[in-house]
Amino acid sequence: MPELDGYRLMRQVRLPASEGQISAIALTAYAGDVNQQQAVTVGFQMHVPNPVELEKLARAIANLVR
Repeated sequence: MPELDGYRLMRQVRLPASEGQISAIALTAYAGDVNQQQAVTVGFQMHVPNPVELEKLARAIANLVR
């Protein structure tokens, strides 16, 4: 995203003035432990590294909607 990365977007979505809870999975090429922790810290519920395995993504989505 040219003007706003996913971390900044999630920080805005999670602002106290935002209504509701939006489930979100970070899909990123940055797959290290630090990146996973950063994603969770800013409000993503899960972190799935690219290249994504469709079965793994489907399980992650299923876990979020339970």
